[in-house]
Amino acid sequence: MPYLKLSTTASLSDEQSPQLLDQLSKLMAQQTGKPERYVMVQIEGGKAMLFAGNNQPLAYAECKSIGLTTAQAKAISSSLSRLLNDALQIPADRVYIEFSNCPAEYWGWNGSTFG
Repeated sequence: MPYLKLSTTASLSDEQSPQLLDQLSKLMAQQTGKPERYVMVQIEGGKAMLFAGNNQPLAYAECKSIGLTTAQAKAISSSLSRLLNDALQIPADRVYIEFSNCPAEYWGWNGSTFG
Protein backbone atom coordinates (compact mmCIF):
# COMPACT_ATOMS: atom_id res chain seq x y z
CA MET A 1 0.00 0.00 0.00
CA PRO A 2 2.88 2.46 0.19
CA TYR A 3 3.21 4.12 -3.22
CA LEU A 4 6.01 6.38 -4.39
CA LYS A 5 5.94 8.15 -7.74
CA LEU A 6 9.12 9.98 -8.66
CA SER A 7 9.38 12.46 -11.53
CA THR A 8 12.78 13.94 -12.30
CA THR A 9 14.72 15.86 -14.90
CA ALA A 10 17.51 13.29 -14.58
CA SER A 11 17.85 10.88 -17.47
CA LEU A 12 18.07 7.31 -16.24
CA SER A 13 20.09 4.63 -17.99
CA ASP A 14 18.80 1.11 -18.51
CA GLU A 15 20.98 0.04 -15.57
CA GLN A 16 20.02 2.92 -13.27
CA SER A 17 16.24 2.48 -13.45
CA PRO A 18 16.01 -1.05 -11.98
CA GLN A 19 18.62 -0.25 -9.33
CA LEU A 20 16.84 2.93 -8.28
CA LEU A 21 13.45 1.21 -8.26
CA ASP A 22 14.88 -1.47 -5.98
CA GLN A 23 16.44 1.10 -3.63
CA LEU A 24 13.22 3.14 -3.48
CA SER A 25 11.09 0.06 -2.82
CA LYS A 26 13.31 -1.01 0.06
CA LEU A 27 13.40 2.54 1.45
CA MET A 28 9.59 2.76 1.44
CA ALA A 29 9.20 -0.64 3.12
CA GLN A 30 11.76 0.21 5.79
CA GLN A 31 10.48 3.71 6.52
CA THR A 32 6.77 2.78 6.61
CA GLY A 33 7.23 -0.55 8.39
CA LYS A 34 5.14 -2.27 5.69
CA PRO A 35 6.14 -5.47 3.87
CA GLU A 36 7.89 -4.75 0.60
CA ARG A 37 5.38 -7.01 -1.17
CA TYR A 38 2.84 -4.16 -0.72
CA VAL A 39 5.15 -1.37 -1.93
CA MET A 40 4.71 0.12 -5.42
CA VAL A 41 7.27 2.48 -6.93
CA GLN A 42 7.21 4.37 -10.24
CA ILE A 43 9.96 6.47 -11.81
CA GLU A 44 9.62 8.94 -14.66
CA GLY A 45 13.04 10.23 -15.71
CA GLY A 46 14.04 12.80 -18.28
CA LYS A 47 10.97 14.96 -17.63
CA ALA A 48 10.77 18.60 -18.68
CA MET A 49 10.43 20.39 -15.35
CA LEU A 50 11.24 23.80 -13.89
CA PHE A 51 11.85 24.73 -10.25
CA ALA A 52 12.90 28.14 -8.88
CA GLY A 53 13.07 29.47 -12.42
CA ASN A 54 15.59 26.95 -13.75
CA ASN A 55 15.83 23.37 -14.97
CA GLN A 56 18.86 22.30 -12.95
CA PRO A 57 18.51 18.69 -11.68
CA LEU A 58 15.31 18.36 -9.66
CA ALA A 59 12.73 15.84 -8.53
CA TYR A 60 9.13 15.74 -7.39
CA ALA A 61 7.77 12.74 -5.49
CA GLU A 62 4.30 11.70 -4.42
CA CYS A 63 4.36 9.44 -1.38
CA LYS A 64 1.11 7.81 -0.28
CA SER A 65 0.39 5.18 2.32
CA ILE A 66 -2.21 3.98 4.77
CA GLY A 67 -1.37 5.15 8.28
CA LEU A 68 1.48 7.44 7.26
CA THR A 69 2.62 9.45 10.28
CA THR A 70 4.34 12.83 10.38
CA ALA A 71 7.43 11.15 11.85
CA GLN A 72 7.52 8.69 8.94
CA ALA A 73 7.08 11.55 6.46
CA LYS A 74 10.09 13.37 7.95
CA ALA A 75 12.18 10.19 7.89
CA ILE A 76 11.20 9.43 4.28
CA SER A 77 11.98 13.02 3.28
CA SER A 78 15.45 12.75 4.76
CA SER A 79 16.19 9.27 3.36
CA LEU A 80 14.75 9.98 -0.07
CA SER A 81 16.66 13.26 -0.38
CA ARG A 82 19.93 11.50 0.50
CA LEU A 83 19.23 8.71 -1.99
CA LEU A 84 18.41 11.13 -4.81
CA ASN A 85 21.56 13.12 -4.10
CA ASP A 86 23.72 9.97 -4.07
CA ALA A 87 22.11 8.27 -7.08
CA LEU A 88 21.21 11.23 -9.32
CA GLN A 89 23.17 14.19 -7.89
CA ILE A 90 19.95 16.06 -7.09
CA PRO A 91 20.46 18.37 -4.09
CA ALA A 92 17.91 18.14 -1.28
CA ASP A 93 16.81 21.73 -1.87
CA ARG A 94 15.75 20.72 -5.41
CA VAL A 95 13.33 18.02 -4.22
CA TYR A 96 9.66 18.44 -3.36
CA ILE A 97 7.76 15.55 -1.78
CA GLU A 98 3.99 15.44 -1.38
CA PHE A 99 2.86 13.09 1.40
CA SER A 100 -0.64 11.63 1.71
CA ASN A 101 -2.05 9.48 4.48
CA CYS A 102 -4.84 7.54 2.81
CA PRO A 103 -7.66 5.95 4.84
CA ALA A 104 -7.64 2.15 4.47
CA GLU A 105 -11.20 2.13 3.14
CA TYR A 106 -10.07 4.32 0.20
CA TRP A 107 -7.13 2.14 -0.85
CA GLY A 108 -8.14 -0.67 -3.19
CA TRP A 109 -6.30 -3.93 -3.76
CA ASN A 110 -7.16 -7.46 -4.85
CA GLY A 111 -10.76 -6.60 -5.73
CA SER A 112 -11.53 -4.92 -2.39
CA THR A 113 -10.07 -2.32 -0.04
CA PHE A 114 -7.87 -2.49 3.04
CA GLY A 115 -10.60 -1.07 5.26
